[in-house]
Amino acid sequence: MNNFSEVTSFLLSDYYGMKDLKPLYFCMFLILYITIIVENVALIWVVYREKHLHEPMYLLLCNLAVNGLYGGSALLPALLSIMLSHSYEISLSLCQTQIYAIHTFVIIEFTILAVMSYDRYVAICHPLPYHALMSQKLVKLIIFMWLFPMLAFLIVFIFTLQLRFCNRSIEKVYCANFLLVKLACTDTSVVNIIGLLSVGVYALPQLIMIFYSYAHILRICALSFGKSGFKALKTCTPHLLAITNFSIGCFFEIAQSRFNIRNLPYGVKLFLSLYFLIFPPILNPAIYGLGIQSIRVQLFKHFSRKSKQVRMM
Repeated sequence: MNNFSEVTSFLLSDYYGMKDLKPLYFCMFLILYITIIVENVALIWVVYREKHLHEPMYLLLCNLAVNGLYGGSALLPALLSIMLSHSYEISLSLCQTQIYAIHTFVIIEFTILAVMSYDRYVAICHPLPYHALMSQKLVKLIIFMWLFPMLAFLIVFIFTLQLRFCNRSIEKVYCANFLLVKLACTDTSVVNIIGLLSVGVYALPQLIMIFYSYAHILRICALSFGKSGFKALKTCTPHLLAITNFSIGCFFEIAQSRFNIRNLPYGVKLFLSLYFLIFPPILNPAIYGLGIQSIRVQLFKHFSRKSKQVRMM
């Protein structure tokens, strides 16, 4: 029988690096969270309000904005709350909840981007039946891109939930599954193997969909003459920027676990560790809001109307 003192809370040791700059970091993260809420809610509101935007591409964009709110809320409220405390501790149950929320946010984000690439493929390669095809599949696609990540990660996360922990120091400002598994009292070889295999399940179908869609899109654009091919490809620009932004965040996260970054300045390490959780929810609404004319026009109309009302008061 193993003798160990069961851990019920964890110390997020990276908070100590904030030192005397904690008020500045707190204000910065609060502003970032408010920005995430305002931008994504504004985007959802514009699409909801304007009936001519009730099309597959914009409804998928709304789901991306909802996931941005989900991801930002998985990290920032807990981060702000812990910064106000002096212990920098997080309970086991809250840590596990945060892990589930953060990991499902990432998988949902990638799945939505993959479905959006399929939407662009159908729109460009099959323009005539586009509305009929996407209207028939849209509800099923939306259910899939939320339900699949939630269930897929839960199946793997069950193994983590069964572990007991002897160590309690996590070198981050949030909980991550692989770091929690490292603190277990027992051998975690099986859990680690399952975790590695699950990455393929989470990422491979989406990668295939994205590469397949853009291979056909590029082929069609290359065969098109002059401005028509360029115009079709231009409609993909916001989506490609969103994928690039998300990929940069994933690269930063993977690089941290593969390379020794202890010698980097604290601010740089914090930026690298939080990029994939903060910048996609902030930049996606800006990318689509400014990159798609129909959304940009409606946003400018709304804000100009509001500014006129303020001046008249």
